[in-house]
Amino acid sequence: MESTDEQKTRARTWFAELRDRLCSAFEAIEDEYSGAAAGEPGRFVRKDWRRPTDDGSDGGGGTMSLLKGRVFEKVGVNISTVYGRFDPQFAKEIPGAQSDPRYWASGISLVAHMRSPRVPACHFNTRHIVTTKSWFGGGSDLTPVLNEQRRRDHPDAMRFHAQLKSACDAHGADYYDRFSKWCDEYFFIKYRNEPRGVGGIFYDYLENDWEKDFAFTREVGLAVLSVFPEIVRARMNEQWTEDERNEQLVRRGRYAEFNLVYDRGTRFGLMTGGNVEAILMSLPPEVRWP
Repeated sequence: MESTDEQKTRARTWFAELRDRLCSAFEAIEDEYSGAAAGEPGRFVRKDWRRPTDDGSDGGGGTMSLLKGRVFEKVGVNISTVYGRFDPQFAKEIPGAQSDPRYWASGISLVAHMRSPRVPACHFNTRHIVTTKSWFGGGSDLTPVLNEQRRRDHPDAMRFHAQLKSACDAHGADYYDRFSKWCDEYFFIKYRNEPRGVGGIFYDYLENDWEKDFAFTREVGLAVLSVFPEIVRARMNEQWTEDERNEQLVRRGRYAEFNLVYDRGTRFGLMTGGNVEAILMSLPPEVRWP
């Protein structure tokens, strides 16, 4: 049986491998683009960071990977591995941290905001957290910005959900129903009474069996690696209008609101002294509140 340290190494290594594969897939799309946007194909720029601690000890860190290109107006694929002690008040909210505030957390986060309003935005993250407990969490959701596309029966949404359902079905008969419902409930802007997008899956505190939970977490990442580039390629060369661009900028405002008001990852990063620039990578590059 593997030790906890060996399991941590495997999870951290997987997140870095998946980051590399996602970045390569998105750069390939930039190369293939034949639409009207001018300029050279975008390339990821990486920036390492270390988490500061009050006592000067090593708190871990991560790497930001950011691309601004012709297809992807802004896409970030970040990985991080941080450790230390939770603030006593925040520890009360974290499973297994009430009696011992020490923690270790590693994960990957992807947010893609597209230049064309006809291509939906996408979010994905998976993470492994260890306190006196050990669990996986994460998920992915799709956010079309045009009203005509913001339907669960739209071809893009159907393709996205089908891929995630396939990943879920391979690991748990009830996973898709449970996690898609959780996603719909989580990515809902309550004060506007509207969903952020067309859903996907969301799961947390998965601690049934480490090996099986890790396999499922990998499967979710591979599903996104497969399906999102397919959706982008199908839409990226379509012509779009200025009215559609305006609609996109307004809808992006909803995205920003959710991430600043509700998002767990944003709160976790800020409460554990993470890199603010990396944490707020999820925000759109340009928005409009009319």
